[in-house]
Amino acid sequence: MRYADIKLIEPTVELKSEFLEMAEEFNAEGKKTIDGIGSVDKDDFENSVGRSKDHVKGVGLPEGWVPASTYWLISRGRIVGTCHLRHRLNDFLKNFGGHIGYSVRLSERRKGYATKMLSLVLEKARALGITHILITCSDDNIASAGVIEKNGGKLADKIKREGSKELTRRYWIDLA
Repeated sequence: MRYADIKLIEPTVELKSEFLEMAEEFNAEGKKTIDGIGSVDKDDFENSVGRSKDHVKGVGLPEGWVPASTYWLISRGRIVGTCHLRHRLNDFLKNFGGHIGYSVRLSERRKGYATKMLSLVLEKARALGITHILITCSDDNIASAGVIEKNGGKLADKIKREGSKELTRRYWIDLA
């Protein structure tokens, strides 16, 4: 992969068809939610792109949400992934969500995009003054654990949500 061909951008209505195509890949995979999508919604696309810009400033946030930035990773004019950078943590995020959520569409996995996307969003976090980043993933998500570790993530612990059998890995990345 030539990294010169990729960039991280904020959601834009001009890429609606590309976004919908990516969302369909996740639907075909059986995913009900897309990690890192933030507030962008395929059923209310134009309005939700506008809301995502408000959420950066903390305006119009749903209850329990924190200010956050959503980005798309673009390669050759195509959205290959999406990520969500939360500017701070609340109690839930401290345990299970972390600062960053991300996903790469099925047709673009195993090409290094997730590792590069996380690297780029860590630079965005550094620019916001965030010095310690928490990133979580399911214990059985070996690919995501590898992406986090390649970006400097140090495993802090594994925890279980009440009523769940699944463990969540919690990684910290020091940006100081």
